[in-house]
Amino acid sequence: MSVLALSTSMLLACSSAADTEAPALAEAPPQVPPAQIDREAVDAAVGQLDGFVGDMMANTGAPGIAVAVVYQDEVLYSKGFGVRKVGEPDLVDTSTMFQLASVSKPVASSVVASLVGEGKIDWDDPVRQYEPGFSVADPYVSERASFTDLMSHRSGLPDHAGDLLEDLGYSYDEILARLNQVPLEPFRDNYDYTNYGFSAAGVAAAKSQGTTWADLSEQRIYEPLGMTNTTSSQQAWASAPNHAYNHILADEDTNTWAAKYVSNPEGQAPAGAAASSVDDMAKWMRMELGGGEFEGTTVVEPEALQFTHRAHAFAHPSTTPGARDSFYGIGFNVGTDNQGRVEVSHAGAFALGASTDVVMLPSEQLGIVVLANTAPIGVAETIAAQFMDYAKNGELTVDWAPFLADIFAGIVEQGRSETDYANPPASAAPAKPVDAYVGTYSSPFYGPAEVVESGGELVLKIGKNLQSSYPLTHFDGDTYWFEPVGENSSGPTGAEFTVAAGAPTTLTVEYLDPLGLGTFTRS
Repeated sequence: MSVLALSTSMLLACSSAADTEAPALAEAPPQVPPAQIDREAVDAAVGQLDGFVGDMMANTGAPGIAVAVVYQDEVLYSKGFGVRKVGEPDLVDTSTMFQLASVSKPVASSVVASLVGEGKIDWDDPVRQYEPGFSVADPYVSERASFTDLMSHRSGLPDHAGDLLEDLGYSYDEILARLNQVPLEPFRDNYDYTNYGFSAAGVAAAKSQGTTWADLSEQRIYEPLGMTNTTSSQQAWASAPNHAYNHILADEDTNTWAAKYVSNPEGQAPAGAAASSVDDMAKWMRMELGGGEFEGTTVVEPEALQFTHRAHAFAHPSTTPGARDSFYGIGFNVGTDNQGRVEVSHAGAFALGASTDVVMLPSEQLGIVVLANTAPIGVAETIAAQFMDYAKNGELTVDWAPFLADIFAGIVEQGRSETDYANPPASAAPAKPVDAYVGTYSSPFYGPAEVVESGGELVLKIGKNLQSSYPLTHFDGDTYWFEPVGENSSGPTGAEFTVAAGAPTTLTVEYLDPLGLGTFTRS
């Protein structure tokens, strides 16, 4: 049959079939992948949480944990487990206030974003415009480092710059005044995680409004969201009746925990001093996943909030061909999961006893927060990873607990001295008479130190007002050692005297010397 012989009805039938079979083409590629996790998958993962937490507590002895899950603006799970303090009966509940540690940073990003969204400040404003005390080794950087630079850790300040000063009792203002002694990495071309750089930006935001960081956080985020068990004041957390205590692992063999220390991050409040409950953090996650909206009210303008979820610093390049790189936004780790979805997250840890994690998949409107009153061994991170794995895959695909425990053990080991001070060399040289080392020493960065004699032994006094005292044990020649206590200490460390003309002239403290600033000169 020729084409000309086809009837009109046949042509219409062919046209209709073609129209039916041909899929419509999108005008542009999608910016956000379609949702791949449904309510049934989330409910199934939620159903595993009691078991995940129970296993973690049984295997580690973790004293207290709290967890909340948000999905499509609904709190599907919020629960507390265990006790607030070992040896006491008070239970963790969903209102128990935990120190957030570095989960303070994504919360802080919301605070600053609320100001940006209203035009009160701009992400590109130099921080020094509002915080004149901010100064680093390069005047160019001092004048130009912006909120974005400092809150995405790309200012050039080296890793954890200033934190050791906090351990020695120095205040925010005193630490800020000494950052100009720290050697810098390239400006805007390097990622190094710095609590005091981040905090300088937060304090600058507060000063732009004529208030404190704790009050600004309350006014801009905590009060509008009804976060009644949340604060950025160390004292307010410590005095709250329902707060979780810090715990360290006193005996690894028996999983025995002890509430021995209290971490005090007041000096770096924007970066690390927030405390909250899982009920309150669920409200914050709803706002974050809702584009700044909470129960019909705009708390943060969507564009300003989205800026915090964008990559601003190249944090961790992949080391395996084809592997995913990771980035840092404004107070958030920003990456993609193994199915191409953007994931924003942040963990927090105090070596003296806090472990926290928040993970969100904005395209799925799904988030989890885990708070624990343990030193960082992977408790919070494991539970969050297990939940997200199960929600995505309907089962666990990774044995998360040992995987993450090994990572945390490696971090601790990396911070330890390479010298085994417990085993001095068999041919160790003798020390000089004790009184040869006694004297006053000083460092432009760390301040004064004193070496005194007590009962025939040497004692090192160090820190603001010489607040910390450590007995020195001889190791070899003019080298002694001690074990410092503090958020950034990690086992025994050396104290090495340098001798000139037969007498000690300097003292170098090993754990204070990662940037070459740990030498004290005798006066």
